[in-house]
Amino acid sequence: MKNAILASTALALTLWAIPGAAPAAAQEGCAFRGSLDEAYCDANRDMVADAPTDPSKLRDPSTIVFTYTPVEDPALYSSQFRPFLEYLGKCTGKRAVYFQVTSNAAQVEAMRSGRLHVAGFSTGPTAFAVNLAGAVPFAVKGNAEGYESYKVAMLVRADSPYKTLADLKGKRVAHTSATSNSGNLAPRAFFPGLGLKPDEDYQVVYSGGHDRSVMGVNAGDYDAAPVASDVWTRMVARGQVKRENFRVIWESEPFPTSGFALAHDLKPELATKIRQCFLDYRFPEQMAKDLGGNDRFWPATYAEQWAPVRAVADAVNAPYNRAAFDAESRRELEAEARKRAQQQQPAAPTHVAPTGAAPAAR
Repeated sequence: MKNAILASTALALTLWAIPGAAPAAAQEGCAFRGSLDEAYCDANRDMVADAPTDPSKLRDPSTIVFTYTPVEDPALYSSQFRPFLEYLGKCTGKRAVYFQVTSNAAQVEAMRSGRLHVAGFSTGPTAFAVNLAGAVPFAVKGNAEGYESYKVAMLVRADSPYKTLADLKGKRVAHTSATSNSGNLAPRAFFPGLGLKPDEDYQVVYSGGHDRSVMGVNAGDYDAAPVASDVWTRMVARGQVKRENFRVIWESEPFPTSGFALAHDLKPELATKIRQCFLDYRFPEQMAKDLGGNDRFWPATYAEQWAPVRAVADAVNAPYNRAAFDAESRRELEAEARKRAQQQQPAAPTHVAPTGAAPAAR
């Protein structure tokens, strides 16, 4: 499909004009909503938002807007998902476009406001998307053997003296973000029982992302970092870092990886069609390589596949609610502002030592 995918910059300017896009409004007369925001109802108690009972509130957009979690460089995924969006457009008979987002908060808000129809959310933010944006997870990546999972891996440099979690006491450890399952919540749930308390036994520094944590350990900025094993594996496969430069000193049990979700208010016929398009698709060779050897989508539900994630959040008293989301949004904005400020700083002048002089100490 020609022109199936627009440049993300141009798309960002046109999304606001998509018919039917409107902020979620409170649902009246709802008997049960569980952990969902007041804009949604969960009458069947499956933990996700029900479709609107008023037919006039169901949407059938002419353009399907899709995005994927910005857990790594967002620009990577725009290219990697290009073959799939071309297929999705043909499969649904609609235009399919990629909307590049730079933060988890922006992704969740885009779905809540009605400007995003299908999205792949990372593990922790999936729960925010469900509770606050009416997202309905329905698929995960996988291969012929089953759906993809990941482990929390505690990375240190291979040339470091750290061999166990206990060796990290008094050290500087990078967590990704406050609401990340693998990058923060799971370590806070698991480590105390293993004799290591974050913030007390080691200094927590938020890096802003799994890839930044990995690169920070590689550069020696951090002594260690708990990261999603699949992100680290992909970075090794792309040649961004070398596996032999790291040592894994601890791993968790598996967690579900990114989940693909639909907006709750799509017309049932369209929602069913999109689900089937996903499940019928087989990734082309390069896309499978880029996505860690996964070559298909498997069906999934929030109630079942995300039960371990909710258990971790409960263990550390970190509910996926509006207050936690707003706090994380502020942290993301502050981190992005710091990043821009650093990029705008003029480069330090290069000192050239006189001939025969010893180089300056580093």
